[in-house]
Amino acid sequence: MGCWRGPSAMLVCLLLLRPPPSPACPAACHCSSLGEVDCSAHALREVPQSLATNTSTLWLGYNFITVLGPRSFPPLPGLLLLSLTHNRLGLIHHRALLGLGALQELDLSNNYLTVLTPETFLPLSSLVTLNLGSNRLEGLEPDVLRSLPQLQALLLQDNPWVCSCDILPLWRWLSHNREKVQEKNLLLCRVPEQLNQYPIMAFGNESFRQCQETSLSAWHYIVFLTIGPFSFMASIFFCTFMGFITVVYHNLRRDPHCWRRPRICRGH
Repeated sequence: MGCWRGPSAMLVCLLLLRPPPSPACPAACHCSSLGEVDCSAHALREVPQSLATNTSTLWLGYNFITVLGPRSFPPLPGLLLLSLTHNRLGLIHHRALLGLGALQELDLSNNYLTVLTPETFLPLSSLVTLNLGSNRLEGLEPDVLRSLPQLQALLLQDNPWVCSCDILPLWRWLSHNREKVQEKNLLLCRVPEQLNQYPIMAFGNESFRQCQETSLSAWHYIVFLTIGPFSFMASIFFCTFMGFITVVYHNLRRDPHCWRRPRICRGH
C-alpha cells in the first residue's frame, strides 16, 4: 500500500487510523470513561459547556448556581441523571433544559425555587423521577406535572406550602396520583398558622367545600368590574330623572290652572 512509501506517509496513515480524541473534561470536573461527570462542590456559578456528548450522569450539586438561563446545557442526548441539589437556584428559564430529552432523573432539591411554569419541564418527555424537595414552593400548578408523561416518582417534601383555596388543584392532582408521590407524610402546610404542620394528603373533599362554593373565575371578576361602574352611572341618571319628574309634579299640583290655561298664566 501507498502508506509505506516513506516515514512521512506512514505517520499520516497512523494519524488517520487513530480514533478521534474524546472531548476534554471541564477543569472543575472529574470525568470517567463511562460518561459520568462529577462537578460537585467547585463553587461553580454556571453549567460547564465543554461537556462530552456521551455524558450520561452529571453531578452539579453544592455549587453557587442561581439561574438556569436559555440553553444552559450543551446538547447531551445521552444524559440520564442530572443533579443540581444544594445550589442557590431560584429561576429556571422555560428553555433552560432544551437538549436533555433523554433525561430520566432530575434532582433540584435544596434550592431557592419559588415558582415553576408548565413550560419548565416540557423538554423532559422521558423524565421518571423529579425531586423538588426543600425549596421555597408555596404552591405548584398541576400543569407543571402534567407536562411529564413518564413521571413515576415525585418528591415535594419540606416546602412552605400555603394551604388556602389556591392549593385545591394541586391537592386534586396529588390525590389522583398517590402512587407517584414519595414521602407523602412530609408534605406539610406552613400557612395558615392553624394548619401549620398539617399533612396536605390528609385533606378530604369536605375540606375544600367552601372553596368550591365561593370560588370565582376571572370572567366573574370581569363582569363585576364592568357592572359596578355601569350600575353607579345608571343610578345617578335614574335619580336625576326621578328628581326632575318630582319637581314637575309638585309644580303642577301647586298651580294646575297654568297647565290648563297657559295664556292666562302668562298674563300674571
